[in-house]
Amino acid sequence: MAQSDDNSAPDNTGDGIAYQGEPGANSHIACLAAYPGLHPMPFATFEGTLAAVKNGEARLAMIPIENSVAGRVADIHHLLPDANLFIIGEHFERVRHQLLGIKGADIEGLDKVLSHTQALGQCRTAINKLNLRPVPEADTAGSARLVSEAGDKTMSAIASALAAEIYGLDILKKDIEDESHNTTRFLILARESEDPVRDGGDILTTFIFKVRNVPAALYKALGGFATNGVNMTKLESYQPDGLFRATMFYADIEGHPDDRNVRLALEELNFFSSEMNILGTYRANRKNLDLS
Repeated sequence: MAQSDDNSAPDNTGDGIAYQGEPGANSHIACLAAYPGLHPMPFATFEGTLAAVKNGEARLAMIPIENSVAGRVADIHHLLPDANLFIIGEHFERVRHQLLGIKGADIEGLDKVLSHTQALGQCRTAINKLNLRPVPEADTAGSARLVSEAGDKTMSAIASALAAEIYGLDILKKDIEDESHNTTRFLILARESEDPVRDGGDILTTFIFKVRNVPAALYKALGGFATNGVNMTKLESYQPDGLFRATMFYADIEGHPDDRNVRLALEELNFFSSEMNILGTYRANRKNLDLS
C-alpha cells in the first residue's frame, strides 16, 4: 500500500496516527495536515508513540526528527533502530509559536512563560525582549493546559493557535519565533515497509550504520557514495547506549536501494561496516516545505 503523493488518508480512515505530546502540540497539527482522515492519538512519550504502532493500537506514527532552528530532536536517533518500524514518508510543518495567556491577561503583567525547551530556544529573542522568565516543560500544548488550569494572569505559555483554542486561552502575541523559516521535519512510521513507485520523483533512503574499528573506515565506507554519484543529504553521529566505545551513524541518501548506483554504494558501505540497517525508503515530500 503505497503512500500517495499528497499524504491523503489510506482507505481505512478509522485508523489512528500516534504522536508525542498533548492535544494542540505541533505534532498534532502535523498529523492533521498530513493525514486529515486519520484520528490523532496523543501519547506522553516517544516510546509510547512508537509502541502504539508496533502493537497495532495505531496505524502510523508522526515523529519529529529535526528542526531548522533547534537542530535534531533528542533521543529519536536512539529510539528508531530498536522500534522495529519502517519510515514510509516525511512531512515538513512550518512552526508558528504563539504567546498565550488566560482571558484578561496582559503582556505587561506577565512574569514567566512555560513551554518545551526547544520552543523556548526558538523564541529566545522575544522572551528576552518581554523580560519573561522561561520555565521548561515537557510539551508546548501541555504548557498551555497548565496555564489554563492555573488561572494566573502572570503566567503565559508558548504553544500553537490550536492549543489556544483547545484550552481556552488568548493569543497575546502572534508568531513570536525568532526565525521565519522555523520548520520541523517529521518522519512517518508504520509496521510494514512500503516500496515507493520509481517514476522519476525524488526518493530517499534512510539507514544507520557502524563502521569497523580500522583506520579510515568511515572515509572508505562513504567513498562508494561519491564514486557512484549518490547524494548523501544527511549524516549524523551518535553514541549508542550512552557509551563512548562505538559510534553509530544516521544517514539519508537520495535514491532507491534497487538503483544500480545506490546498490553499489551500499555494498561498499557494508564491506567497511560492522552493522547496517535500512530504516526506510520513501518518497521525498518537499512540496509542503513552505518557509514563507
